[in-house]
Amino acid sequence: MDSRWSDEEARDFIARYASADRSNEDVALRVYSSRLIGGEASLVLHGGGNTSVKTRLVDDTGAEVDVLCVKGSGWDLKFIEPAGLPAVRLDTLAALRELDALSDEDMVNAQRTRLLDASAPNPSVETLLHAFLPAKFIDHSHADAILALVDQPEGPREALLAELFGARLALVPYVMPGFALAKLAAEVAAANPEAEGLLLLQHGLFTWGETARESYERHVWAVDRAERHIATTRHGRGAPALSSVDADAAAARFVAHAPELRGRLGQASGKRTFLHFRTSPAIHRFCGREDLGQVSQRGPVTPDHVIRTKATPLIVDDPSDLAQLDARVEAFRANYRAYFERQQALRPERSLVALDPDPRVMLLPGVGLVGVGTSPKAARVAADLYEHTVDVIDAAESVGTYTALPERDLFDMEYWSLEQAKLGKKKPRPLDGRIVYLTGAARGIGAATARVFAEAGATLYLVDREADELEALAAELGAAWEALDVTDEAAVDDSVRACVARFGGLDGLISNAGVAPQSPIATCSTELLQRSFAVNFFAHQALAARAFQIFERQGGGGFLLFNASKAAFNPGANFGPYALPKAALVALTKQYALEGGPLGIRANAVNADRIRTGLLDAADVEKRAAARGLEVDAYYRSNLLRREVSGREVGEAFLHLALAQSTTGCVLTVDGGNIAASPR
Repeated sequence: MDSRWSDEEARDFIARYASADRSNEDVALRVYSSRLIGGEASLVLHGGGNTSVKTRLVDDTGAEVDVLCVKGSGWDLKFIEPAGLPAVRLDTLAALRELDALSDEDMVNAQRTRLLDASAPNPSVETLLHAFLPAKFIDHSHADAILALVDQPEGPREALLAELFGARLALVPYVMPGFALAKLAAEVAAANPEAEGLLLLQHGLFTWGETARESYERHVWAVDRAERHIATTRHGRGAPALSSVDADAAAARFVAHAPELRGRLGQASGKRTFLHFRTSPAIHRFCGREDLGQVSQRGPVTPDHVIRTKATPLIVDDPSDLAQLDARVEAFRANYRAYFERQQALRPERSLVALDPDPRVMLLPGVGLVGVGTSPKAARVAADLYEHTVDVIDAAESVGTYTALPERDLFDMEYWSLEQAKLGKKKPRPLDGRIVYLTGAARGIGAATARVFAEAGATLYLVDREADELEALAAELGAAWEALDVTDEAAVDDSVRACVARFGGLDGLISNAGVAPQSPIATCSTELLQRSFAVNFFAHQALAARAFQIFERQGGGGFLLFNASKAAFNPGANFGPYALPKAALVALTKQYALEGGPLGIRANAVNADRIRTGLLDAADVEKRAAARGLEVDAYYRSNLLRREVSGREVGEAFLHLALAQSTTGCVLTVDGGNIAASPR
């Protein structure tokens, strides 16, 4: 690893941030070097690691006080700003070191009560460690290369670390993060006055310095030395070279089995999961190890990971063998429950809430690894962490023997009181965990429905022909999107596979896309009628068939929702080319309800009328209004309730049907009242 420090960039950060609120030159440089660390995935991932600086800032009385500016909870070092380094009064914070003990809850409270700004984020759980060390700038990471060296058996490990780092880095035995670790680290540092940092066994690396650059470059030096040693050892042992991997073929194999994999997870908790696939030459080599079943089950490379990945992954040798898959999943759950019961029995004074017993990582030899989570982000984080776990274990095995913490220590981290306190605090939304594919999403009813479903927690995959408008909506909602012509069956196949590849499966389809051609039926050309059927019927069938097959393979039901039309029940003059396929679509809805019912697959339709959607152009709307002797606004209100129906109300009807567990084969009218078009 090379230093990426640039004096020019450092000056730019000083110019940008030194005069910001609760900031100064020290904080500006702290932001700069924190981002250098955060920008290296081999050092920290997903908010991991923390940094600090001891400086002086002005409090609300106008007095200049000594403070510790330390990374705040929820901030990522890669993108940190001064606001992500909350200032904590240092004098009384450092005085806590004189206490004999301090619970995690009391520690968090002690840190918050000393904040200069009460609205600031919670300071890092390792704030006291930073406070008890005397250095001005302090950097902490979970560097892959360092973990490969500190995750070794006792004895050979200490000898190796002394040989590589000498007195420059002092060793700290494993203690769970918190008050006890802070005191121990300070004691070790005091006993080793020549040290420039600490190696926390089974945990990571701390370095410090009087300047941001000094602390950062000491960090780089330590990691570089570890990386060079690992590379030399690998070369000496003749480690097998990485072979190339056909990533597209591996991804296709994952997609082929993803619904079965996903369908077997989340059953114990009642929550749907997301899958995130990852492959690479290193992952391929790791999953092909003869000792995979042994080395992968030793535990995580640092205890922090257990919260995101659980202690061990699930190995699925052949995802096409459903009997094996079922047996492996059930065995994993049984082992996890036994682990919880063993460890709970050792802590009778704590009444713990068992976490769901499903895996967070799956290893598929010959294919890759899969992260599992209750959100797309959680699944991606699990995959990222385990991809680095692969590198660490491989490096550790090349140096010696990869060794993780004992089960008891891992359980303490996984069932940390601060993590347990979070359980049940977030109110779930009705469609959390549900993956919903929506066509015709760029505008009108589709866009309104997308917003309604996003608010309900759905994870959306949006498609439409209008790429620019669709991209803007997807950015607004944080949704996946794809420009698609729904009449192109090959493109539809690829699109549904892309949705499965991205999220792991599918829970609902809202088939909304449509066109409204007009012609007297007696003179309607075959070409026009075929084009209308292509969009208004066959495209719905093509998508529904593919969604149905995924629902069936997942085994957890699902919903099909179709945008039908009042024209199916009350056709208008010259609207035969539109009414005919819409009538067929209502029949299609009922057919899917009939055949999907035993599988828990519900099929329903919404009949909307006179919505400002753009389905008809403005000139057509004016003609239709004029034919009824109405102005355009009055035309939209010409229903029994005398009120205009909005696209959002149609979206809310779709949402109602998505959530109506006992409703299928229903056509729900949203038109303000039109007796002639009411289903019968």
